[in-house]
Amino acid sequence: MSSLDSFFGSVKLPSMSEVAHELIRSMNSESVSVSEVRDIIARDPALTANLLRLANSAQFGLPRGVGTLDDAITMVGMARVRALSLTACMAGAFPAMPGLDRKAFWASSMACAGYAQWLAKHLEIDPQMAWLTGMMLRLGELLIAQAEPKTLKAIEQLPYAPGERWQREKKLVGFSEGHITAELARRWNFPMQIVQALQRVSEPLLEQAFSRLGAVVHLAGLLADTPHAGPHSVADLPVEVIDSLQLDIDWMQQTFPGQETFVELAVA
Repeated sequence: MSSLDSFFGSVKLPSMSEVAHELIRSMNSESVSVSEVRDIIARDPALTANLLRLANSAQFGLPRGVGTLDDAITMVGMARVRALSLTACMAGAFPAMPGLDRKAFWASSMACAGYAQWLAKHLEIDPQMAWLTGMMLRLGELLIAQAEPKTLKAIEQLPYAPGERWQREKKLVGFSEGHITAELARRWNFPMQIVQALQRVSEPLLEQAFSRLGAVVHLAGLLADTPHAGPHSVADLPVEVIDSLQLDIDWMQQTFPGQETFVELAVA
């Protein structure tokens, strides 16, 4: 593929609901209210039910059950409710792809989201924007699978080290999944901060304009690709990226989150 435009000319973009598009538009508005977000989500009963299921999952550890959207927003927070809702919308918009384990794919995406949120909180980066960016990272691979089904097998061939999938994608397709997801996010009118971060994920230190969020998701993506990741995995992360974010390795090892704390999506 000679350009992202030609790549996108060969795929059919997933159909996102109007509710999802309105949630995305709300991310670009500094004045959006809790009631506006609630009313957008309430227009989709299936999404509302899915959101309440997620809010009541053990990962949130809420002191009592959540029965309404107002309860969910009050107890979980508007930003996270919106991020969870968009995640549910996107998981439903992308069909299963032959040769790709759908359950493992979304588990990896949720792990990337969880690690990104963990690092972002410490760095005082918007944790829900980091969570959503981390969750979206691998969506580009689903578009690669649609455009070039035979290439997916080579990309997913085991074994591969953390980060190696990005290199295979660039070699075989010309772009990493992050570059493709960034263009998808741009076409869907996601905030530019998310678009720019996704563009820089695979090589966060080689871009002229450094993105802290992109570097955070780079580390999160590597951890999500690490089998049985734990505190010991921090030693295998690129020191130069850790240093660029001024992260403390001891802190990372001491506060390393368990995957049981990450949100799980129900996917068929």
